[in-house]
Amino acid sequence: MPKITVLYQNQRLMYSILLKSAGDTITELAKDPKFLGAQTGVTAVLHTWGQNLSFHPHVYCIVPGGGLSNDGLRFIRSSKKFFLPVRVISRKFRGKFFYYLKETFKNGDIKLFNDTAELGHGFNFLNFIDSLYQTDWVVYCKKPFKSPWHVVNYLGRYTHRVAISNSRIVDFDRTTVTFRWKDYRDNNKVKLMTLKAEEFVRRFLLLYTCPVCGGIMVFSGLIGNAYAGP
Repeated sequence: MPKITVLYQNQRLMYSILLKSAGDTITELAKDPKFLGAQTGVTAVLHTWGQNLSFHPHVYCIVPGGGLSNDGLRFIRSSKKFFLPVRVISRKFRGKFFYYLKETFKNGDIKLFNDTAELGHGFNFLNFIDSLYQTDWVVYCKKPFKSPWHVVNYLGRYTHRVAISNSRIVDFDRTTVTFRWKDYRDNNKVKLMTLKAEEFVRRFLLLYTCPVCGGIMVFSGLIGNAYAGP
């Protein structure tokens, strides 16, 4: 698929745009008086794989339950029901990503070659990006953590672990590898997947030979560098 190939050819750049889009989406929506009207912060963690070792770039974000007022003198708490509307986040996130992607292309920073070389001619790339607006982006919001310990524990799971641990590998018969994986689309059911050994190694190495592997963490908004003290 062209969109996956474009991503593979520009991984470092794409992941940077993905993280920036996520952080900007949340901080900008939080500033809007319709939603929160406050300055919030974001801790964003990049992951590039799914439970079945498939290529699946996505971002985990941890945000405070509110933010500082514009004068910086009081903390404004978010609604108990939700922090920001999920559908609004999804659409703005998609729009942010494609906007930054188009600007990056106009600056000549997107590399297109081999199967994607044709996209570099005329308006082909911009038209290609416009066609992707038809796809809805998935945003999932979880309930707040119970304590700071839970926050650190959650972050640790995504910043200090490999794509698959030995405990998930069920069988290896020198030809195939069978491992457990959780299917989030099927009520988080734990299933078994069997791959040829070569395919298992291919997926595993693909996740660890990319320019920027999963586990990259960035901070924006109130907890970004611009707010850091001396």
